[in-house]
Amino acid sequence: MRPVKLMKFVAHFGLGGTERQFVNLGLALEPSRFAVQFGCLRHWGELLEEVDAHGIPVHSYNICTFRNPKALGAQLQLARDIHRNRIEIVHAYNFYANVFAIPAAKLAGARVVASIRDMGAYLSTTQRHLQRFVCGIADRILVNANAIKDWLVADGYDAGKITVIPNGIDLRRFEQRAAVETGLHDEFRFPASAPLVGVVGRVKPLKGIEDFLQAASIVSSAVPEARFLIIGDGFVAQGRNISRDDAYQHDLVRLIARLGLRDRVVFTGFRTVEQVLPQLSISVLPSLTEGLSNALLESMAAGLPVVATRVGGNPEVVVDGETIQIAELLAMGPFHFCHQETESTSLTAAELSLPVMFVALMPAGT
Repeated sequence: MRPVKLMKFVAHFGLGGTERQFVNLGLALEPSRFAVQFGCLRHWGELLEEVDAHGIPVHSYNICTFRNPKALGAQLQLARDIHRNRIEIVHAYNFYANVFAIPAAKLAGARVVASIRDMGAYLSTTQRHLQRFVCGIADRILVNANAIKDWLVADGYDAGKITVIPNGIDLRRFEQRAAVETGLHDEFRFPASAPLVGVVGRVKPLKGIEDFLQAASIVSSAVPEARFLIIGDGFVAQGRNISRDDAYQHDLVRLIARLGLRDRVVFTGFRTVEQVLPQLSISVLPSLTEGLSNALLESMAAGLPVVATRVGGNPEVVVDGETIQIAELLAMGPFHFCHQETESTSLTAAELSLPVMFVALMPAGT
């Protein structure tokens, strides 16, 4: 039987949870069953190198705004490409890719799968209505958390079209857990005994980094040897260019100074999670909105204590008062602490003190 011709479509290939899942799933599909092509609005992002290495065709349409009249012509070109390449299924991810690719795919006669992988906090009312309309003509809508499905149904989506498939991660990346390295301590000249508390993800508003820093200020007064890391980069689109969001990082630097944390907080930039997570003492996910966080799953896979806000799909991973297969859970107020158990180790009371302190001191109401 010949493989199904599938096009997966995303806005760009920058480092983010959606883009990482997009590439992971596309590369993992069995070639004997699926002939995969990728499509994007912008041919940009660090993950393109990985895609190119696998020789997967990438169709780029050079669109940075839907206000440009050329966007309609680009959609028609996408429809022609789908028809010419005899694409049978188009799978689009999140607002911009959904709005651009779904009408073109339907025009070309392909089956359409839409993915919505966040709670739409960044969408205007008009954008919400537009996405609901285009997803209404899709054959299936995939979400990665029950919280997203509940939000969509409340917003008027057809519940019968929505399927929940949670994120997955490759646990083999975390199987070889060697002794914790001291690379970060050496690189940033931290005291050898300093516990490291990290936030892993895009550095952008709605990730709750300001709340993380406020909590860090309180925790550091009780645990002065602790050091705090913001691990990741932020980017902003300016016309056809995508650049580092230096303005937002400068705002954070000013907050760090006001809180008296200059010698305790560092920005590491992007790091490979399987290399950096084993060096942390705690992983914190202070996001104000989430779908289902890859950083949360990866931190648990690495055996880290995790402090996470109760937003989006986070409570579907960290559950009040229950012990599940890989996590021992402790609930305090609106926040959660979780630790992956291993066959031979568990946290001591002393090791629990710092994450529990973070749980207790993170700002309420997020």
